[in-house]
Amino acid sequence: MKALILSGGAGTRLRPITHTSAKQLVPVANKPVLFYGLESIAEAGVTEVGIVVGDTAEEIKAAVGDGSAWGIEVTYLPQEAPLGLAHAVLIARDFLAEDDFVMYLGDNFIVGGISGLVEAFRAERPAAQILLTQVSDPRSFGVAELNGAGDVVGLEEKPEHPKSDLALVGVYLFSPAVHEAVRAIEPSPRGELEITHAIQWLIEQGRDVRSTTIDGYWKDTGNVADMLEVNRSVLERVEADIAGKVDQASEIIGRVRIDAGAEVVASRIVGPAVVGAGAVISSSYVGPFTSIAEGCRIEDSEIEYSIVLENASVIGVSRVEASLIGRHVEITPSPRVPAAHRLVIGDYSKVQISS
Repeated sequence: MKALILSGGAGTRLRPITHTSAKQLVPVANKPVLFYGLESIAEAGVTEVGIVVGDTAEEIKAAVGDGSAWGIEVTYLPQEAPLGLAHAVLIARDFLAEDDFVMYLGDNFIVGGISGLVEAFRAERPAAQILLTQVSDPRSFGVAELNGAGDVVGLEEKPEHPKSDLALVGVYLFSPAVHEAVRAIEPSPRGELEITHAIQWLIEQGRDVRSTTIDGYWKDTGNVADMLEVNRSVLERVEADIAGKVDQASEIIGRVRIDAGAEVVASRIVGPAVVGAGAVISSSYVGPFTSIAEGCRIEDSEIEYSIVLENASVIGVSRVEASLIGRHVEITPSPRVPAAHRLVIGDYSKVQISS
């Protein structure tokens, strides 16, 4: 079995962060989201991995390299434009050959990995296996309709009137039968080859399409709120590890990881939280569910439930929360402007001004 990871999207919902960085490389607990997917694939015993890349190809290549850090072999597959998930399968035809494969969206996050799913697929080999999860508003997802026996009978992409609350999770398992399906479908009204249409074609051709409904944690990290929620989920499992310097005037409470080379001075950190190498926390409060990346500087400030990327600084700011702060950002108080009242008042007026 091979793996196909999709890392070519523009990440418009994470702008302005993704104007200068690939969305798959935005870190969760100081590790890029994409790396969690690579770990899951490697743990499932899949070693041949194709990564579909677009405009951020060079950044993805620089971060992942040849895949040896995960014990895998990576082939990069350029995609001229984000023309749909099925289009990614189409351009990966030569790489995938006649092998079964798992397709993994590079900005998705699944707790617990995919080893069990891959093992079951290898044993039973249906034409396709999809993962589903219940969502409160399925209109933003691909949606599956099941019959009374639990069989997949229909799929729709972002329907206005969903037939169920079961959304497709960004992990799919396919046999080579899917190659015929992606060649058979036409672009959707939004100009993309939809993988839901390809799977629907398999269903209509009588092919064996199965589903697994997961009750574990899954998130599409496409927007800031979801990034912060995934960061919170990962930090829930962080282990306390103080490898950096913490002076006697500081207080560390709960599960806090402070990497070697980081320094905490006269500050209070309440976990779960992580502080990257080379970061300096001085006269500040860092609250739960906060990730401070390498080289950051937090001084005379309070920050909680936030992600701070490499070499950013927050200095003299009374309170920051629920924030995603980009690389090399500088946050400081605004200059104080002398208070004044400018008045044009008629004769015999009475004016009351609060001091």
